[in-house]
Amino acid sequence: MQDKSIAEEYDVVIVGRGPVGATLANLLGLCGVRTLVLEREARTYHLPRAVHFDDECMRVFQTIGLAEAILPHVILSPGMLFLDAAGRMLLDWSRPQTPTPMGWHLSYRFHQPDLEDVLIGGLARWPHVALRSRCDVFALDQDEHGVRVRYEDLSNGRLGEVRAGYVIGCDGARSLVRRFIGSGMDDLGFHERWLVIDVLLKRARDDLGDYSLQHCDPRRPATYVRGTGTRRRWEITVLADEDSQEVAQPGKVWELLSRWITPDDAELERAAVYTFHSVIAQQWRNGRLLLAGDSAHQTPPFLGQGMCAGIRDAANLAWKLASVIQGGAAPDLLDTYQSERLPHVREFIELAIRLGGVINTKAIEAGLAAGEARENAPVRLEVKKPLLGPGLGFGDLPLAGHLAPQFMLSGHRSDDRTGYRHVLLIETAAALPSRLALSQTGIEILTGDDAEGVGDWLREHGIIAALVRPDRYIRGTARNAAELDRLIAAINLATHVPSAA
Repeated sequence: MQDKSIAEEYDVVIVGRGPVGATLANLLGLCGVRTLVLEREARTYHLPRAVHFDDECMRVFQTIGLAEAILPHVILSPGMLFLDAAGRMLLDWSRPQTPTPMGWHLSYRFHQPDLEDVLIGGLARWPHVALRSRCDVFALDQDEHGVRVRYEDLSNGRLGEVRAGYVIGCDGARSLVRRFIGSGMDDLGFHERWLVIDVLLKRARDDLGDYSLQHCDPRRPATYVRGTGTRRRWEITVLADEDSQEVAQPGKVWELLSRWITPDDAELERAAVYTFHSVIAQQWRNGRLLLAGDSAHQTPPFLGQGMCAGIRDAANLAWKLASVIQGGAAPDLLDTYQSERLPHVREFIELAIRLGGVINTKAIEAGLAAGEARENAPVRLEVKKPLLGPGLGFGDLPLAGHLAPQFMLSGHRSDDRTGYRHVLLIETAAALPSRLALSQTGIEILTGDDAEGVGDWLREHGIIAALVRPDRYIRGTARNAAELDRLIAAINLATHVPSAA
């Protein structure tokens, strides 16, 4: 038995090693925060789960220095088409095939085990980050000084414990950490059973196409998604009178797939019934315990934003944790995590629910505010990313709560230079009263002299400066010298992230 008087101590313990937990651990590693990841399973889950992430997620992966390692494992998505029962297009959600202002493409497809392997492998770069597999956390006891984390090592049955400043539950829909927080769930009303089928093609089937297809057939709605390599996925509604186990049997699966493929075309990798939920935890923080990812929110998959929401959680939370642990910020800073992220994720979940209504062809007009329908042509869907909820931004100034673009500097992306810290965008350094004073706060400065696009972007929005947070959201802007003084005063009080990288 371990001597409890000398329990190991960490700044942060993360429960769960999935994409969200691993991304958060890499971000904390980047900040120099002593971090332990505890994971119940022995190894990465080998079957597909999430299959899509967006430009904002890839920008986070760039921040942790793993985007180039992830690129060989992804393909670009051309978008999604919604078809009626006769195969006519109802809705066109094509994605641009050029980089967005984030510096990356809007839609990537991936195989989750491949992504997790890269993220987990990245942890080895940080000597102050540790990962323990086969460790099942069963108790969390917090006091004013920290949290006692107790777990069982499933490889040998021994009990262990560590002390942590904070514990983050990245432990999924059945989160233990959420139970210790004592949070209820807000139910947004969507609960449907769908049969998820993953296959590996045995021969080329180019006719299946690269677009995701939503078959809006009222008899049995279905979704097709092209994966990486030979992977293809179908998600098919389970009818009310069908048994979940029976519908997942191979004979029934192939019957349902017969309109698209046969056993001569592909082999089944997995067929399982999932209930898609739409819920949000009411309380994301209780003292030193916090939630991220599926433990905090669950969404129907129709927007492909489930994992993306968790990656955004990690990007928002990591620099705030580092600021409290290392930068002397008040713990109340952590309350802005939920206030900013919850409205953002709720808006995405509500849109996913409306898309689910379209897929079920209940009412395309009521289902989406997607723009004016053109006669004899499909509606084109444009999805704008939500704004952050109230928190650290100056809500009365332009662009507060929006994502900032990424600029190019001599062929390189600007985030690579500025890092995971606050950045002041300003047209010229001459406009700053004291560049030295700002640099001493840990704020990076990016001017129009560094990147031509900075000045153009500032002028386009009628501002002379913008303060961008480590998670790339705009904290505040200045339209004139007086507002610049206000922004600099805020910078001098701003939390910043000490970097160990």
